[in-house]
Amino acid sequence: MSPDESHHHSAVHSHAHSHGPATPVSRHLRKVIAAVLIPFAAAVAVGLVVLWPGGAPPHKPSGVGFDQPTERARVIKVAEVNCADVHAEQQPQQPSPTGQPPAGGAAKGKPCQQTTIKVTTGENAGRTFQTVVTPDALRHYTTGQDVVVAYSPKAPKDLQYSVSDVDRTLPMWVLAAIFAFAVVIVGRLRGVLALVALAASFAVLTLFILPAILQGSNPLVVAVVGGSAIMLIALYLCHGLTARTSVAVLGTLASLLLIGLLGSVFINWALLTGNTDETTGLVHGLYPDIEIRGLLLAGIIIGSLGVLDDVTVTQTAAVWELKEADLAAGWRKLYGAAMRIGRDHIASVVNTLVLAYAGAALPLLLLFSIAQSSVGTVATSEVVAEEIIRTLVGSIGLVAAVPLTTLLAALVVSADRKGQGAVGSDGGAGAGQRSGAGSGVGVGADVPMGATESRPGRRGGRGRRRKR
Repeated sequence: MSPDESHHHSAVHSHAHSHGPATPVSRHLRKVIAAVLIPFAAAVAVGLVVLWPGGAPPHKPSGVGFDQPTERARVIKVAEVNCADVHAEQQPQQPSPTGQPPAGGAAKGKPCQQTTIKVTTGENAGRTFQTVVTPDALRHYTTGQDVVVAYSPKAPKDLQYSVSDVDRTLPMWVLAAIFAFAVVIVGRLRGVLALVALAASFAVLTLFILPAILQGSNPLVVAVVGGSAIMLIALYLCHGLTARTSVAVLGTLASLLLIGLLGSVFINWALLTGNTDETTGLVHGLYPDIEIRGLLLAGIIIGSLGVLDDVTVTQTAAVWELKEADLAAGWRKLYGAAMRIGRDHIASVVNTLVLAYAGAALPLLLLFSIAQSSVGTVATSEVVAEEIIRTLVGSIGLVAAVPLTTLLAALVVSADRKGQGAVGSDGGAGAGQRSGAGSGVGVGADVPMGATESRPGRRGGRGRRRKR
């Protein structure tokens, strides 16, 4: 084998077995990527400044749903009583026109619970009140249990407090701690950075996106700016300020634009209003200036962002690793190989997204089972059609993200590494000729410290490994 052939074989072999970080791209290509992303990041920063809400606007509480003052309280006594004595006995009722059994009241022959509750926070801390729990109620209380109570200052004194929910603070914090522990133990530094990115994403959502929408800003514009900020923070913080991450950012951005376009077209075409539940109606009643249809589109964009990040990062990493394994591969070969990986990814991710939306809209799916109308009628009703359009638009964006990101990554890495490989080979040969012996490693080779592939150079006594 000639010295040149030996050099080429050693360089390719060293790349194929390298498990270190990806080889940095050239300075010229970094400048090209920066020329695209820096103006985009600057535009996002300007959007954050211009649309920054400075907090949610004040309003007078309506006392409906979540829009009411709440305090903490504790159950101090639970006693069984006769339902008739506390006026909670079930009254005979006729079946409803739909054939459903009557609701409410106590199950016949079973005792009720009279619960004494003590308010522990607020201006009336220490006040006690009683509430009756019927046997057929879904929630029962135990002594010492913490609960959340709603406060209605304008109601009669005995009726100012009522139990609205149980206090789930402790189990929620314990579960969050277990989650954080698992992420850090398995992910180590990357896990810590992922948790920091998660906290930053939550901050953008609660400090910018939600208050800006409540202030009356266009929900679509707010979602695009806020989602882009979350994308930049999460991707660069978790995966580093590299060209590979930048390609993933560009692929995510292109897919988000497609999702926004499709969502806008089909929401308008299907004449969706976005006002399909009590919560949305309450928000619209409190803040009439909010564009509810835009709020629906904003939800589609933000909901798709997390899965898009996973798809684009994975496909970009696959292209980079394939190039490291085969330096001679052109962009077409890289694209074909990475797309074989991407097709498996598409199948799993689309299924994940559909099941995620189905789980969130499970009560709606029950309509298919109990509705007297045809499946087509139920599916095209607004309350169900909204979820179907949300799912399909997000899934189309995810499917499109795979070929878009893969093609972009293949073009970038091929255009850059082709030049680097030629320079590295020539430089390595020249260095070997000047030193009087063939060196085992070229200038452009990505060889980790301690690699064994440079042994031929060592036997000649003149081979020297270059640092990356």
